[in-house]
Amino acid sequence: MVKKQERFKKVYSQGGLSGHEIWVDKETGVNYLFTFSGYAGGLSVLLNKDGTPVVTPLTDID
Repeated sequence: MVKKQERFKKVYSQGGLSGHEIWVDKETGVNYLFTFSGYAGGLSVLLNKDGTPVVTPLTDID
């Protein structure tokens, strides 16, 4: 059986019961900010100050 590769990689984590994480899409390099508190959470594209998405070069993603 072929092992399915995970699409997202967590590259930053802060907090415990509430906090923030940054996830990178391994196919596009787009960064996402996940904020959570208890059982609630939200996900958003991480943006540069000019409003464009933060993109990690695919060569920098393990």
